[in-house]
Amino acid sequence: MRDWKQLLVSPFTSIIETMKNIDQTAAQIALVVDDDFRLLGTVTDGDIRRGILKGISLDQEVTKVMNHHPISMRVGASKQEIKKLFQQKKLRQLPLLNERGEVVDVIFSDILLDTVSFDNWVVLMAGGLGTRLRPLTENIPKPMLTVGTKPILQTILESFIEYGFHRYYFSVNYKREIIKDYFGNGLKWGVNIQYLDEDEQLGTAGALSLFPEKPSKPIIVMNGDILTKVNFQRLLQYHEETNSVATMCVREYQHQVPYGVVRTDGTKLCSIEEKPIERYFVNAGIYVLNPEVLDYIPKNEFYDMPSLFNLLIKEKKKTSVFPIREYWLDIGKMPDFEKANLEFSEVFG
Repeated sequence: MRDWKQLLVSPFTSIIETMKNIDQTAAQIALVVDDDFRLLGTVTDGDIRRGILKGISLDQEVTKVMNHHPISMRVGASKQEIKKLFQQKKLRQLPLLNERGEVVDVIFSDILLDTVSFDNWVVLMAGGLGTRLRPLTENIPKPMLTVGTKPILQTILESFIEYGFHRYYFSVNYKREIIKDYFGNGLKWGVNIQYLDEDEQLGTAGALSLFPEKPSKPIIVMNGDILTKVNFQRLLQYHEETNSVATMCVREYQHQVPYGVVRTDGTKLCSIEEKPIERYFVNAGIYVLNPEVLDYIPKNEFYDMPSLFNLLIKEKKKTSVFPIREYWLDIGKMPDFEKANLEFSEVFG
């Protein structure tokens, strides 16, 4: 059982320290309290990620990103009342307060309800040619390359299993039998694995047109050459909280311009900034899609995820981004493969 007192932080605690607290307790929440333990607000992983997107510095006080109107209940409420609130509000945690507004306990959904398990489909894109990693990929598909002690695809699968996902589709094309022979139907891992056979390269979205049936819940799609410590449960929760039809995971990318950048207004020189650092968010190759999004994907045609998201934006459908702050590595080139092997034991144990 978790010690709820470990979730308490002061309003003067920095965002980055609160973030560490959330990660260490694995409770997905921190409670901001005053000196008398009165609840001032709550901070979730999603609150912090939204703060990152707004450009809020992680060194600022946690009150900059906290929810000032958190959902709570008075101590003494019945289990039925608590369970009903969890279901209505789709809560993961619920602070219990006394008559003075002081935190006296925290209820967690995985204790109150059944063991966490997700019926959402997970699609792992494993059909690429891996040309940039030749000669390593001449006789084996890139997702089956060994990094650390196991194939990349196995590490990805086991990461999802850790968070309670059990239904998988592997999109396969190049050297597909190697992948099928290794993973089979997933029985070895206690999950169900099916395959989307691409007779031709269909891109990162086109393979989704091969589903034998339409999913009933949002699906997670991930490239099969990525190693990451993203909490997929939090990703799904974030997608639901934003009420989006599609969510794209992004990474911050920094690039230092090697020259002095001149800012102008017509012919007027306004400023000179020496070797500035430009910051961007880039596509991280992990997505969450609602079932209705699949209707926009053409059948048996090459179609990639950026094209799908651009179409959804054009159609004024709500899309969102999920900033990844955890470990993430795209194994696209030989230096990436070498780096992954060097870091694997430290990151994945």
